[in-house]
This record gives sequence, C-alpha cells and structure tokens, in this order.
Amino acid sequence: MNTTKQKTLSHLDWLEAEAIHIMREVAGQCSNPALLFSGGKDSICMLRIAEKAFRPGKFPFPLVHVDTGHNYPEVIAFRDKRAAELGERLIVRSVEDSMKRGTVVLKHPGESRNKHQSVTLLETIAEFEFDACIGGARRDEEKARAKERIFSFRDEFGGWDPKNQRPELWSLYNARAHKGENIRAFPISNWTELDVWQYIEREGLELPSIYFAHTRPVVLKGGSIVPVTDVTPAKPGDVVEDMVVRFRTVGDITCTAPVASNADTVAKIIEETATTTITERGATRLDDQASDAAMEQRKKEGYF
Repeated sequence: MNTTKQKTLSHLDWLEAEAIHIMREVAGQCSNPALLFSGGKDSICMLRIAEKAFRPGKFPFPLVHVDTGHNYPEVIAFRDKRAAELGERLIVRSVEDSMKRGTVVLKHPGESRNKHQSVTLLETIAEFEFDACIGGARRDEEKARAKERIFSFRDEFGGWDPKNQRPELWSLYNARAHKGENIRAFPISNWTELDVWQYIEREGLELPSIYFAHTRPVVLKGGSIVPVTDVTPAKPGDVVEDMVVRFRTVGDITCTAPVASNADTVAKIIEETATTTITERGATRLDDQASDAAMEQRKKEGYF
C-alpha cells in the first residue's frame, strides 16, 4: 500500500514554478539576455526566482539597471549590496549619461527624468547587444501592462505594438528575433502586489528600508504626499510636516510618492495591501506619465 502523501501546492508555489519556467525559457532560447534589477520589491523577487532557476551556477545573464540619477539613495545602496552578495555582474547606465551625449534633452532642469529612461534603456540594449530583457512588470499594475504577452516582442526601434504580438498557447513562448529586435520577458506577469508581498514573507527576502513605515518630511498636495528631498525641495508657501509613511513602489524621486502607513513589518504590509482599494500606481505616482494612455505610449517608445 502506497502511503506517500502528495504535497498540495499553494498558489505561490504555482506562481513561482511558472516564473522559473519562463526564466529558463529566456535563458534557453536567447543568446544574450539581461535581468533588469532596480532594487525594488518586484525585481528582488526576480532575483530569488533566478536563484532557484540557476543556482548553484552563475546566472546566465547580467543584472542591468537604468538609473535616472534621481533615485532614492536607500534603494541604490541596496541594489549594489544585493548584487555584491550574489556575486553577479551589475551593469548600471544613467539617464545623465544620455543627457551628456545629447540623446536626452530636458525641457527644463526640473523636468522628471523618469520618462527618459526609455532612451537610456534602448542605448544599453544596443551597447551590449542584448536580445532579451527580463523585467518584473505585473499585469495588475495598469491597463497597458495588462495587454502584454509574457514574451513581448519589440521591433528594431525598440517599439511595442500591442496588436502585433505572438500567441502563447499552452505556455509555449517564442523568442525568435532578428538582429536588432528584442524580447522583453515578464516572468511575474500573473502575480499581484499581494502575491509579491506574500512571496517576500515566505522567502524571508530583505528589502530597502523605505518600504517600511518611517518618519519623513513631506508636503501634502492635492491628495498626494510629496516627499521633501534635495531633488524635490519644499517651495515657498509649502507647509512641511513630519509624517509616518512607507513606499509601495520605488522609482524616480520626482514622481514616486509614499503613502501614510504604520506598517513596519511585512506581515502588517500584507494586511494593509489585502484591504486597500487604491491601486499601487494610483496611490504613488505624481506625474502625468502614470496614466494608462501615457504608459502605453512610453512602452511603444521602448519603455519596459
């Protein structure tokens, strides 16, 4: 009599297995892929997926980050620390470099650099001749990303055409591309923000400190909480106050806002995430580039 008990897989087990499969498909089909790693929570999960997919060997791709030059210092420090701990190659290219080359021109010195990341990303892909970039985008983030295939085809100009994507029946992925074309692969497409936090808790993953509740000087503007920093200083007439906040997502300082929160542990963040009615991007984006139409246009221009 067979008394072996069959393990019941949790929803996180299924999501993890799918992500590992996708990441291995990228490594198997593409000759020169890269993993986009910003130090944010989604890309931290991607690193753990890569560990489970390829350890004890080295990752079959470098880590790549496009830095606007206006990222939160806690996140940049964590990025460098985590890459060093893993012993993996980290390639950093900056929007500031593109500005020096003249390929990015700001309308005014205070313009957000966030939307200009597309230019630097395409330049980085061309410099290293990457044929695939693995990103941590999720379909629940906003409508443009919900249209993505898991293997998203980009033309020779880095452009995305949502009406010209390949079918992915039975989880079969097609990474074929001519020289100059590119695949963007999204292994955690089917995850939600809550899934990410539950996975972080299960795996005991370390995070940048700004994801947890802390006291920060801010200005309240139009329903948004604007952090007071060297990049976003208080303006005449602004009322600066210290508030207990945390970040649900991290990115360029000029367009990433915190939320009021006392959640100082992952367990508390999970509870808060499970009950919120405001989307991650809806709660934290300060610029007009956060709209669905603007995001879709950015993706057509080469954004991940």
